[in-house]
Amino acid sequence: MSKGKINVSVENIFPLIKKFLYSDHEIFLRELISNGTDATLKLKHLTSIGESKSDYGNPKIEVKIDKEGKKLHIIDQGLGMTAEEVEKYINQVAFSGAEEFLDKYKDAAKDSGIIGHFGLGFYSAFMVAEKVEIITKSHKDGTKAAHWTCDGSPEFTLEEADKTDRGTEIILHIAEDSTEFLEEARIGSLLSKYNKFMPIPIKFGTKEINDPEHTPATTKDAEGKETTEPQKKITVDNIINNPNPAWTKQPTELEDENYKSFYQELYPAQFEEPLFHIHLNVDYPFNLTGILYFPKMTNDLNVQKDKIQLYQNQVFVTDNVEGIVPEFLTMLRGVIDSPDIPLNVSRSYLQADGAVKKISSYITRKVADKLKSLFNANREDFESKWDDIKIVIEYGMLSEEKFFEKADAFALYPTVDGKFYTYEELFNKIKAKQTDKDDKLVILYASNKDEQHSYIEAATAKGYEVLMLDSPIVSHLIQKLESTKENISFARVDGDHIDNLIKKEDTAISKLSEDETKALDELLKEVIPSEKFTVQLEAMDSSASPFMITQPEFMRRMKEMQQTGGGGMQMFGNMPDMHNLIVNTNSELVSEILSTKTKKKQERLITQSLDLARLSQGLLKGEELTNFIKRSYEMIK
Repeated sequence: MSKGKINVSVENIFPLIKKFLYSDHEIFLRELISNGTDATLKLKHLTSIGESKSDYGNPKIEVKIDKEGKKLHIIDQGLGMTAEEVEKYINQVAFSGAEEFLDKYKDAAKDSGIIGHFGLGFYSAFMVAEKVEIITKSHKDGTKAAHWTCDGSPEFTLEEADKTDRGTEIILHIAEDSTEFLEEARIGSLLSKYNKFMPIPIKFGTKEINDPEHTPATTKDAEGKETTEPQKKITVDNIINNPNPAWTKQPTELEDENYKSFYQELYPAQFEEPLFHIHLNVDYPFNLTGILYFPKMTNDLNVQKDKIQLYQNQVFVTDNVEGIVPEFLTMLRGVIDSPDIPLNVSRSYLQADGAVKKISSYITRKVADKLKSLFNANREDFESKWDDIKIVIEYGMLSEEKFFEKADAFALYPTVDGKFYTYEELFNKIKAKQTDKDDKLVILYASNKDEQHSYIEAATAKGYEVLMLDSPIVSHLIQKLESTKENISFARVDGDHIDNLIKKEDTAISKLSEDETKALDELLKEVIPSEKFTVQLEAMDSSASPFMITQPEFMRRMKEMQQTGGGGMQMFGNMPDMHNLIVNTNSELVSEILSTKTKKKQERLITQSLDLARLSQGLLKGEELTNFIKRSYEMIK
């Protein structure tokens, strides 16, 4: 038996570990199982190259709870350690055994998926345990088992043990403030969270299943009634993980059904199937695998986030991937796995890490390329899914410049009548008709087909195309397009009279004389509240609406951008809504208003016409709506 002091530079290392090593104490189980996996994968590599004579077999890691004894056991069948190796790898805190192993076996990192975080990872056990034991036996022939014990002080004991089978057993004597980790449900949930896809099978208790070799016999009683004997049950190990998840396989090995099944495995409570998936698989200039799924989207930019799970060699790291993957993709679901992502560091460190930044850039490019291939392969199917994926694509176009450049090939611009155009197709379709007198292309759009119906009708009657753009970030997107594409502008179809939205050389001539126009202007100002409406007299086609309410494009757009997080737009968000009232001086109703003899009837016609225009825009409510209905009934008596 030997005694000694752990080789640490400060006496109070254990209190520091307990308080500061990890922000969440539950991480200890992930660390210890990762170490067991590491040891098992090392043994696999050594046996494969003939450096270990041990029979690898079908090893597993076992987690056992001894509630009465207040102990938690983590047992692996990996390469184990000699007493000398315990001294080296356990007592010299933070000395990574995996680093030395990988130096010696350069190809092991790629071939065996070694995690390689023993050092401080092991000492996370002291966050929840008042004493920790290691009972271990090396795979090497002729070596004796070792038993290491430490009670949370720098003191330890190391002696020979009776263990005869290869591997390591770690025994945690759970502290009084951590007895939650003796509950089966708590450990089960942690195993499911952190170790669901570890590459070595993990046993946690046993379970009963139907005996596959037993078929219940059916017999008849004296009355001829059939009875079936009970199904025989057998007890088997309860393996809680899937060591070979879909993302670890090549895309050529998987069918659509495999991807759908894996989606259900990731999200058991999600009943809707994903729209499509993107399989990530790269080994240069960094290693990365994963599967991303496009679920059906809502227009809420926040509700979708934190659904992508980040792994390092099948060890769960986090599901808060914002800043690690491109922000616009945080609305997707799925898995990203990379050995190049540090396991035990803060998210802020991850965001600044050079490898992580390269990974983020790669994912952006890969997603763009996949969307382009889906669009090219089956455009009709892509168009049918546009409403469910557009929020991600539009968000990507706004937030990632490289994605914006690639999106020209697959981003769609739907029209109110259900047609879909790429930007290039749209440009070529409308440039002849929708170029104004200043040679600028005006792209018309609507945000609500029902509310803006009359404006859409007016535009389509002239042969103009009207896009249907209704996502919450559309104002930001069109601002981006206007600043990127040459000589174009977007105009919402209810932003002005159609002839003003796309101004041509041939403008209508007013039927009113100068005196009549002045009289009409004064009359309208007396009746119409100036704090709500800016009156514009316009000479338009006599068949056009006599009174039309519009909202200035710039002001409305700035307010919308402020509502969805447009930095620097706060000043617009606090401004009251202002509307333009366009009065068609060539309409018969305007002529009637001017020719009416009594002031009272003039005011009544103006008020009624204004309220009809307000009604068409959903601006007539409450008492004003009640008065309008009452007045309308009186007029038809």
